[in-house]
Amino acid sequence: MEQRGVIHIGLPELSEEEIIAIGELAQNVIIKHVFSELNRSEVKDIEVTTRINRDDTLNLEIEVYLEVPVFVKVDVEKLIEEALEKAYDAVEKRLREIANEGKD
Repeated sequence: MEQRGVIHIGLPELSEEEIIAIGELAQNVIIKHVFSELNRSEVKDIEVTTRINRDDTLNLEIEVYLEVPVFVKVDVEKLIEEALEKAYDAVEKRLREIANEGKD
């Protein structure tokens, strides 16, 4: 099961380090959410890929691949959607913190 989400970020003045940290934050939140719902033995494979494209705005593209054994009764699509939502919220919160730091 693979799900892709794109987050449009309207803060083009982020540093390279901040951009990398935003991608890592999104990945960590997704992995943490998946393993809060499933045991490690219930996950055959998980891949979270983040790409950041710089145009007029920053676009954070997240791909999640999650494979579970047949006997694991879980709605994989719903689980991935929830993880993407949590990642979006975490990224948005962090961006607000960065924006507020810049005002000082």
